Amino acid sequence: MQHEKLIESANKIDEKFNKVIDHLKSELNSMRAGRANPIVLSRVMVDYYGMMTPLNQMANIQVTDARTLTVSLYDVSALKEAKKAIIAADLGLNPVDDGKVIRLSFPQLTEERRKDLIKQVRKTGEESKVALRNERRDAIDLGKKLKKETSEDDIAEYEKVIQKKLDAAVEKVDKMIKDKEADLLEI
Repeated sequence: MQHEKLIESANKIDEKFNKVIDHLKSELNSMRAGRANPIVLSRVMVDYYGMMTPLNQMANIQVTDARTLTVSLYDVSALKEAKKAIIAADLGLNPVDDGKVIRLSFPQLTEERRKDLIKQVRKTGEESKVALRNERRDAIDLGKKLKKETSEDDIAEYEKVIQKKLDAAVEKVDKMIKDKEADLLEI
């Protein structure tokens, strides 16, 4: 490939694909799989003195056993707000506090809930693949715009490189989905 814009675009596509994959990874990590995992609380935002603050920045979150998380707030006066935020996050968890800490018990996943989560995982994976294909389309469109300035061979080579990178990214997404499904089916 001779044209600098094509080379630059081919290099940037990796960065764009990695952003999509990182987003998928965070989405999958936040899905509850029946075991206690502090990551499920990563999106919980607490109204702390008028500012929305991530729970994990205002508390120590620990796994006490396979099915229990303990949330110890640095400022105990925010306990009620934190509990309210956990309930509002709709995680399917029932927070219980003793005035000092919040305990979250993760119930055993039912067969129906597992199937729902697997559907959600597949949907999220498909959305990621669509995002990857959209990035590829944008990159290919750039190649078409530069058709007058560069040779057809360079554009064909550029399109092959972009397609190979897409195939590798889709393969990563498929593996992540498969691993999460296996995790959800594990009893």
